[in-house]
Amino acid sequence: MKIKQLGLFALLFAQAGLAQTTDEKLVAKAKKIHERVITIDTHNDINVNNFTHDHNYTQDLDTQVNLPKMDKGDLDVSWLIVYTGQGDLDDEAYKKAYENAISKFEAIHRLTEEIAPDKIGLATTSKEVRKLVKQGKKVAMIGVENGYPIGTDIKNVEKFYDMGARYMSLAHNGHSQLSDSNTGEADGEWLNNGLSDLGKEVIKEMNRLGIMIDVSHPSKEAIKQMFELSEAPLIASHSSARALCDHSRNLDDELLALFDKHGGVIQTVAFSSYVNTEKHEAFNAAKTKVYEAKAKELGFEILSWGEVRELEEDEREAYIANYKKLVADAENEVDAIKETISPVDVSDFVDHIDYLVEKVGIDQVGISSDFDGGGGIDGWNDASESFNVTLELVKRGYTEKEIAKLWGENLLRVLDEVEAVAKKIQKA
Repeated sequence: MKIKQLGLFALLFAQAGLAQTTDEKLVAKAKKIHERVITIDTHNDINVNNFTHDHNYTQDLDTQVNLPKMDKGDLDVSWLIVYTGQGDLDDEAYKKAYENAISKFEAIHRLTEEIAPDKIGLATTSKEVRKLVKQGKKVAMIGVENGYPIGTDIKNVEKFYDMGARYMSLAHNGHSQLSDSNTGEADGEWLNNGLSDLGKEVIKEMNRLGIMIDVSHPSKEAIKQMFELSEAPLIASHSSARALCDHSRNLDDELLALFDKHGGVIQTVAFSSYVNTEKHEAFNAAKTKVYEAKAKELGFEILSWGEVRELEEDEREAYIANYKKLVADAENEVDAIKETISPVDVSDFVDHIDYLVEKVGIDQVGISSDFDGGGGIDGWNDASESFNVTLELVKRGYTEKEIAKLWGENLLRVLDEVEAVAKKIQKA
């Protein structure tokens, strides 16, 4: 009997050792792939206060993206976002929005030209991306989230292009002078019935210049009109599949079919509530209780993300700094929740990639986080954890060539296609 038991134990140990060896081989394979492919995250928000000579991305700030975290996670390219919250549609508000946008453009240029030109460069083409990566540098690219700062002067589109913008969405949360927002679904109220006349002209101008049109945030009707009007393929810089998570920020199967028909790329977003609303809400409810108790101790009032977005710049930055301190203080208690309630994780995120690949094909899907703008999931909660996405893709059987497409090659191809359309229009 003892001999049989010893034999059983030996078999179990052998199986455990084999599983460990298999896991180690898988991790080693994934690491080699992750090192070889160009990794691009198409949506990372910024705060201009983190782009000064004394306080900047060369330091491991409490941001989800910075150069040390990009180095640790082997993330090559970060699309830094010129975001402007939606405000009133009048001249004074347009002027303020424009100034906000310019301050963010200037911050990104300051990082790449003055603060750390030896570590990171600004790219506007796929060729420049590849050159900088080959040089061993990190890469910054610029996306504009919300065309609101254009105001009513279409010449500002070219100004943004000249400052490095290579994609732009025409709305954010709230209808702009250019396009309706997905947020109109909540009350059924629309301003433009899709795109405004000016918005339609802006689409043509973006085609002429070579700026990718971003459909993340505009309304479904606006997106459909963009497909009809645009001569170049579109992108969704940070959206996921609505069939898996019924949120107005995600793309339903009808919109996926338009991507399948017209080309372009959908950058799957690791934003917890857009990946799995049920899991997000269950874990968030438990986490909120912890945060509320901690906030009470600190005398701090927790706001919704929407309320934070509406704060004035200095108030928003002060709030975020205090909120991050609260989160850090509550870290151990939040980790304990995971033992009983699962948070949205990398596996849930890659479920969306799987679905999108099934619907539109491997050539039209990419990866984004929305870091420092509300994004992040368990396992990929900052740039330092980017490898975990590659590991999950390898576990699911994606090849190195396919992973290269998902992490960046698809996006770079679309950038090239948009640039080619612009050259054709300019020659006509």
